[in-house]
Amino acid sequence: MAEKTQLKTIAQNRKAYHDYFVLESFEAGIELCGTEVKSIRAGGVNLKDAWCAIQNGEIFVRGMHISPYEQGNIFNRDPLRVRRLLMHKREIMRLFGMVQQQGLALIPLSLYFKGSRVKVQVGLCKGKKLYDKRDAAAARDAQRDIEREMKQRR
Repeated sequence: MAEKTQLKTIAQNRKAYHDYFVLESFEAGIELCGTEVKSIRAGGVNLKDAWCAIQNGEIFVRGMHISPYEQGNIFNRDPLRVRRLLMHKREIMRLFGMVQQQGLALIPLSLYFKGSRVKVQVGLCKGKKLYDKRDAAAARDAQRDIEREMKQRR
């Protein structure tokens, strides 16, 4: 039973943290084929340009690239195919309302194993403007300088 809570991160979407403010995050399952899971275990996944869309009460992830499994011949699927995320209907409807009213985006932030199942962390995000990105970079540089000074004084 202890293995169910064990998390192993597969991939993270660092670009999402650069381009968006993450307001809230949710955990979702993902509908995959067998060869896709094997490819994910080998580390062949990219979340860089991925985003989520809600259609007909279901949530889908688009733009997530899962490389074809090398030993999987006819069972390999399209690397960029649309994959369905598994969430409760109430959560999906809540997210749909927030996306429609407030103009927010749903972005996959990370992909990880929870036990033997693949999970996706979906973030409810608001886009950053250029000056927000500059402020974040300046704050990062200032924090780095402070840590460098503290290290030298020890």
